[in-house]
Amino acid sequence: MSAPETVDRVLLVAAVVVTVVAGAVLLARIWRGPSMLDRAIALDVCAALIIAGLGAKSAFAREPFYFPIMLVLAFLGFTGSVGIARFIAVRDRPPGHLHGERARHGEEEGP
Repeated sequence: MSAPETVDRVLLVAAVVVTVVAGAVLLARIWRGPSMLDRAIALDVCAALIIAGLGAKSAFAREPFYFPIMLVLAFLGFTGSVGIARFIAVRDRPPGHLHGERARHGEEEGP
């Protein structure tokens, strides 16, 4: 094995080790919580770790098969994060908060 191949393998093993350690810390954050937003962010990071693991596997095998899967997972992670953020924003809105077109015209919201 040549020197560049050895360096390549060492870096890939280091990437896998870092991904596994980050996954363990991530599970602790999901478990401990303290809020729903912390758990939601941890699940978003979980999608990123899965993508990183697939990227490391793809680089280790020198196989581009997983690239479309990684792209779809990135899209799903993004849309999931946006959905959770919108849900939390609506849930945490203070009562009597004016928004939208009615707020610009000075009208109050109806029931």
